[in-house]
Amino acid sequence: MKSLFSASMVIAMAGCISSDALPRTASATPAAESVQVIKVTAKKYEFDPATIHVKQGTKVQLKITATDHAHGMKIQEFPEGDKAMKAGLVFSSGNDCAKAEEGQTTTVEFVAQTPGTYPFRCCVHCGWHHRSMKGEVVVDP
Repeated sequence: MKSLFSASMVIAMAGCISSDALPRTASATPAAESVQVIKVTAKKYEFDPATIHVKQGTKVQLKITATDHAHGMKIQEFPEGDKAMKAGLVFSSGNDCAKAEEGQTTTVEFVAQTPGTYPFRCCVHCGWHHRSMKGEVVVDP
């Protein structure tokens, strides 16, 4: 019995020693991407903030909350004055009208690839001055 116990201990210790002696490999799990989250309020004829500054290369989530009734946001994917028409904002799930019902929040997610100014506007008719409801995303280098 004593020899069986001794043999078990030797095998267990050998397993511990050999596993520590083996080289360890890096984890296959990628590091979490950092995301800049910006809260935006949409209310009668205005976005707050109306000008949103982000750094080039940043992954951005705009959390848009409609406070008085339904609103939406549509962001131009090309910087103002860009003749090449190369998208400078790369959207995660398309760049359709992101609609938020009253009291609800919707998310627009993109990567800011190219410096420039990207206008946005309300894309849900919200009243007489609907066309004045706009703003801009400024991507700084």
